[in-house]
Amino acid sequence: MQSGIYVGLSSQIALERRLTTIADNMANMNTVGFRATEVKFDEVLSRTGNELNSKTSFVSQGNDYLSTKVGELQQSGNPLDFAVKGDGWFALETPAGQVLTRDGRFTMAETGQLLSTQGYPVLDSGGGPIQLDRAAGPPTVGMDGRVTQNGRVVSTIGLFEADLSKGYLRYNNSGVLPTEAAQPVVDGPQDGVIQGFIEQSNVNAIAEMTQLIQVNRAFDGVASLLKTSEDTFGEAVKTLGGST
Repeated sequence: MQSGIYVGLSSQIALERRLTTIADNMANMNTVGFRATEVKFDEVLSRTGNELNSKTSFVSQGNDYLSTKVGELQQSGNPLDFAVKGDGWFALETPAGQVLTRDGRFTMAETGQLLSTQGYPVLDSGGGPIQLDRAAGPPTVGMDGRVTQNGRVVSTIGLFEADLSKGYLRYNNSGVLPTEAAQPVVDGPQDGVIQGFIEQSNVNAIAEMTQLIQVNRAFDGVASLLKTSEDTFGEAVKTLGGST
């Protein structure tokens, strides 16, 4: 009976974690470049009793991963707005290190540096800040990321990739700080830069709301079962205690 309580508690811990990710996803469904968080749960077997085949199945606390679904592209007409085609990321130089983002709403500083909405330098394919000529007017950027001003190539917007399954941290909503260092995308036929567009959040609001309802119901169901098990266990203790 006690094993049933532990199984129920492990289920509630997992469901609570899923509720947290759903709430975060819904809070960022209008965040440009945001990638939804999903959770993968594994089954954990624990041997109980003295019998070799006596095992109890628990659910793990889960591992987070980012949805790779591409968000809707919205045309802005702004020459300093960019979207990523494919699975690559833009890279920013921040106090925390190199941060990856799909938010391509950039601006040009007075010095000519290309900056993110938070004021962080956007990096080129070599990992250095992109420097433009402010006097030369808006740049033209090709699918390969090459930045041209007055008919001259002045830089290349870098696209990067990282194995996020090794771990990552969120940074300023749409930013991602990978545990493993990001590497430039080299000759990626599916990757490119689209000028004048921005990528919306890939959160599906209807799907997240449906999951929220399902997880809440599951959480309430487990809570009800735990209450029943606790009451039954209590009655059994009272009965056994009264028979001695």
